[in-house]
Amino acid sequence: MLEANIFSIVIGLLIGVGLSVVIVWIRRKQQQTELQLAQNTAARIIDEAKKDANAIKKEAEIHARDGVQQERVEFDKEVRETRRELQALEKRLISKDEGLEKRADSIEKRENEVNRREGSLKSREKTLDDKSTECDRQIDTARRQLEQVAGLTRDEARKSLIDEMVEEAKHEAAKRIRVIEEEAKAEAARKGQKIVALAIERLAGDFVAERSVTVMPLPNDELKGKIIGREGRNIRALEAATGIDLIVDDTPETVVISGHNPIRREIARLSLEKLISDGRIHPGRIEEVVRKSEQEIDEAIREAGQKAIFDVGVHGVHPEIVKLLGRLKYRYSYAQNVLLHSIEAAFICGSMAAELGLNEKQARRAALLHDIGKAVDHEVEGSHAIIGAELARKYGESPKIVNAIAAHHEDVKAETILAPLVDAADALSGARPGARREMIESYTRRLEELERIVNSFRGVEKSYAVQAGREIRIMVQHDLVSDDEAARMAREIAKKIESEMTYPGQIKVTVIREMRAVDYAK
Repeated sequence: MLEANIFSIVIGLLIGVGLSVVIVWIRRKQQQTELQLAQNTAARIIDEAKKDANAIKKEAEIHARDGVQQERVEFDKEVRETRRELQALEKRLISKDEGLEKRADSIEKRENEVNRREGSLKSREKTLDDKSTECDRQIDTARRQLEQVAGLTRDEARKSLIDEMVEEAKHEAAKRIRVIEEEAKAEAARKGQKIVALAIERLAGDFVAERSVTVMPLPNDELKGKIIGREGRNIRALEAATGIDLIVDDTPETVVISGHNPIRREIARLSLEKLISDGRIHPGRIEEVVRKSEQEIDEAIREAGQKAIFDVGVHGVHPEIVKLLGRLKYRYSYAQNVLLHSIEAAFICGSMAAELGLNEKQARRAALLHDIGKAVDHEVEGSHAIIGAELARKYGESPKIVNAIAAHHEDVKAETILAPLVDAADALSGARPGARREMIESYTRRLEELERIVNSFRGVEKSYAVQAGREIRIMVQHDLVSDDEAARMAREIAKKIESEMTYPGQIKVTVIREMRAVDYAK
């Protein structure tokens, strides 16, 4: 039994050893198989890798060949461009080199020419020095001879030369003054308008107070209440009917009538005067009195116009022009009544026309009507001369009369001798001492002072103050005063008059230079 056990153990061991050997062999066989499989796989992978590597290598070689080819093309292109630039640069350098060579040759030639001229100049300089010395000697000799002949020393001659240069400078200054005055005329209108506008702004208050206001005295202050009326209805009715402002203030026993239209002011004054004398002051009565006053003023205007026409001795005047003349009775210019001024100018113009052998009645007619534009110049825009001419043309006056009216202030060009006659008559009537609030003593004194200033200038032969001192006419000696110096003298005289005299308006300075050549046939 033991043996059987041992035998079974041995058998079991043998079987176990046999199994182990079989297992080992099987594992080894498997390992060999796996190894062989791995080797085959590795060989296959290596073959595929070699194939991929060869493909990549070939592709890389192809790309490399393409890149090399492209770079070669670009390189060849750059080489060609560089070669062209180098060739162009080479050509420019060659051209510049040739230019430099030519310039060097030219400079060399100029240098030779300069050296030659320098030698010539040195010889001329020496000659000129010799001649200068000789000239100085001859000048000294000539100066001594001239001093002996002329009887003047060197200082006296210098003074004479300086005086001559001063006169020449004055002559040039006179020319320059004339040019400046011509340039200034271009700006005269604009500056004149500006000056007039400023003057109007500064003097408007004084002018309005004097020319557009009528003071109406009252018997007592109680009438102010009646004139105003309940809640101001009376004064409003009076202002509406007359077109004039009534000012009732604290001034005792006074009512101020204010307005630019002198005829409307006269109607208001006359109406207020009637209402005060009547004592009944209410809107209905005011309208009735104003209508009656307007009729009375219209009749007075017509009578004044007819009287002026009768006094002057003209006929065939349109009724509307008669009314315009009558309206001038209430118009004043520089404190001179325009209707009386027109009548006076008519007589003056008629006298001048008679002396010249012209139509005296026509001259009187033109002068009488020359200011009719002032009758409506506060209602119509424009110059009173142009307005009057248009009115005269409208109411059938002849072209000569129309032109004389329009041209009496040089607004238009004079076409007949009648226009300057009317202008002169207008100026003479306005310039008459006392016509425009000027005393005879101050008038005479101003004329004397004006002539004294003018006669103080060198070369003045005679001077005449004309147009009541509004113009000074100066006769100068032609051998002492040239044409350009005459312009300078007129300017200097005007400046001196401005600085030394006080006068209204402006003074025209006229310098007259006349040369007369006289000979006798024997």
